[in-house]
Amino acid sequence: MPVDAQSLHADAIIIDPVCPLLHQKDMLDVYKKGGLTAIAPTVGGWENAATTMRGLGSWVQYIRERGDAILVRSAADIEEAKRTNKIGVIFHFQGTDPLEDSLDLVDAYKSLGVGMIQLTYNVKNRVGDGCEERTDAGLSKFGLKAIARMNQARIIVDCSHTGYRTTMDAFEASSAPTVFSHANPRAVYGTPRNVLDEQIKAAAATGGLTGIVGFPPFVAADKRPTLDQFIDHISYVADLVGIDHVALGIDYFLGQSPYTPDDAAMKFYEETIASGRWTPAAYPPPPYYYPEGIGTPDQMPNLTAALVKRGFNEADIRKILGGNWMRVFRAVWGS
Repeated sequence: MPVDAQSLHADAIIIDPVCPLLHQKDMLDVYKKGGLTAIAPTVGGWENAATTMRGLGSWVQYIRERGDAILVRSAADIEEAKRTNKIGVIFHFQGTDPLEDSLDLVDAYKSLGVGMIQLTYNVKNRVGDGCEERTDAGLSKFGLKAIARMNQARIIVDCSHTGYRTTMDAFEASSAPTVFSHANPRAVYGTPRNVLDEQIKAAAATGGLTGIVGFPPFVAADKRPTLDQFIDHISYVADLVGIDHVALGIDYFLGQSPYTPDDAAMKFYEETIASGRWTPAAYPPPPYYYPEGIGTPDQMPNLTAALVKRGFNEADIRKILGGNWMRVFRAVWGS
């Protein structure tokens, strides 16, 4: 019997664990329109602890006041969000600067609901080197201790934006499933931000996964990538390490079309290049058009339909959309 894409999308748990678009909190409604079950705003990364704590407090209040959102602390919270037609909110850091020099902050952030921490954002920090850094010396002594503390606190270790050696050190050091929340295979499209087969295999060997990202410069050379080009990355990772180790990490953000005018997007781009967090080799200038058909989160049903058309079976589509993230969440956070 053919798979009914519309019914499957409505019934599946769908997770996007990388949502910097939610720097504008009311964009949560766009994700709800797309049928997302759980999303992860970037609530920290290169800010200090004081700024990060204020941001977390703001989000906790926002979730409380909305009434149709749940702060996710366990896999069961996502199941509850699906059952009650609410949306789960997962707190995610894209970088470890909020830890400053104190590992005790790992536990403090966990108590506030932080579920996943990315080690670096392209550049060097106390933990290790980013993928855009001049060097790649691997994890520091502090970085090794930070990963041990994250494992103890049951926070997912995320190696996106992180240098090759630093990621490989992290996969070796971590005692829990470790992920690329948003990274594409370099074998499909050769940008410096994408990851090598060896890294994808190392993540899978921990029980982790690779979340496929929709940021257009990581998908294809085309200014407007197609949905098939996006799915090419999913297919490649599934063939390389198995369907259980590929998921979504789409990474919609405010600097993309249609949310930001071209002149404002260019201003943001120039400031980010000047900061050193981006380099032109990996981040060409805007405008940024996400893959055709899923240009914004409310269009996510089109992805499910395209996966059906591409020949994925129902069980595998459920894994890609959210089931594989749920497996990692249960393993790290608990049921």
